[in-house]
Amino acid sequence: MRTKTLKKNKINVVTLGCSKNIYDSEVLMGQLKASGKDVVHEEEGNIVVINTCGFINNAKEESVNTILEFMQKKEDGDVDKVFVTGCLSERYKPDLQKEIPNVDQYFGTTELPGLLKALGADYKHELIGERLTTTPKNYAYLKIAEGCDRPCSFCAIPIMRGKHKSTPIEAIVTEAEKLASKGVKELILIAQDLTYYGLDLYKKRNLAELLEALVKVEGVEWIRLHYAFPAGFPMDVLDVMNREPKICNYLDIPLQHISNSILKSMRRGTTKEKTTKLLKEFRAAVPNMAIRTTLIVGYPGETEENFQELKQWVSDMRFERLGCFTYSHEENTHAYNLEDDVPQEVKQDRANQIMEIQSQISWELNQEKIGQIFKVVIDRKEGNYFVGRTEFDSPDVDNEVLIDATKTYLKTGEFATVKITEAEDFDLYAEVLI
Repeated sequence: MRTKTLKKNKINVVTLGCSKNIYDSEVLMGQLKASGKDVVHEEEGNIVVINTCGFINNAKEESVNTILEFMQKKEDGDVDKVFVTGCLSERYKPDLQKEIPNVDQYFGTTELPGLLKALGADYKHELIGERLTTTPKNYAYLKIAEGCDRPCSFCAIPIMRGKHKSTPIEAIVTEAEKLASKGVKELILIAQDLTYYGLDLYKKRNLAELLEALVKVEGVEWIRLHYAFPAGFPMDVLDVMNREPKICNYLDIPLQHISNSILKSMRRGTTKEKTTKLLKEFRAAVPNMAIRTTLIVGYPGETEENFQELKQWVSDMRFERLGCFTYSHEENTHAYNLEDDVPQEVKQDRANQIMEIQSQISWELNQEKIGQIFKVVIDRKEGNYFVGRTEFDSPDVDNEVLIDATKTYLKTGEFATVKITEAEDFDLYAEVLI
């Protein structure tokens, strides 16, 4: 018979899904550490907390598989306890409790105090802004709001995250100062919807004012904007972007589609004409802005004609960065009442066609960069290369700049001035200018 030795508990936090989940895991880990707990991120630990994603089918599948994997480890005696939190748990808790009952406890997205209590820790209000960051030391995500008030037909986020709730400017600045004091040089502002920031607190869209406050934080060199909604975008943000060198000339603005009939069914509150006009205004106001967008293909009722219109528009607009998803039929969303009538293989083929067009555009835009000089931040070393990014690139999703590590020594987390020597679809090769 095996006798259990008294061992100190080590809590392993496993994060699935988007940058908002990374942020939530970091807050959880900061709270645990403050309670004197031994906490790690995606390493070995005898107590496991899985922060799940429930956004689309693939993400749900990955979350369920991860839970099952750790349940097997629990059965084998490799881990003692498994807790599940995050979006999947928020959305499907009764189903999960029924299907996978041997999880120790399930928690939703707003139940951090309860989760901490289950882990033998106390929720400390005075820790606002304190996190254990899991990203490379030079950048960190900064969540400026939670939830979403938009009625998009395909999206389950309001079900999982609730109504839009902005964080006050002072609290965000305090958090930014704490991050800067730890060596963070790039802040990536995230929310379900940056465009809406401030409406609930200040009765006006206040993103520009927030940026004005954040540029004053010493030590921060880049501030990047992720996930802005097109309808009602506050144009004064572009003035700040132009005026303040710390604000990256970069905007992530998911547009989802361009056919008016699809946009209407998606309940996006905009049209092809308005969207195209908005993008032209962006380019006129900030000529060298990199615009990242995401699109959905295979939405219910998307005809070949709708798709051809989208393809042509992608070719015409020449986005610097673009991602494409196949439509996922999600329960309790407005679109769930529609027939999911585009076959999966057609959805996938359409996504591939869009990405093929984008790959060519990206290659052409990258060719224009050869011989140009850029400031890059070095994120990591991989094999014989230091891997960096320009201000026009976000971590994990955009282009990377590769610098030969056999010729030059660079420090990760530092900035370097480089000249682009070669370019591919999504990679740039550069030499450092001494």
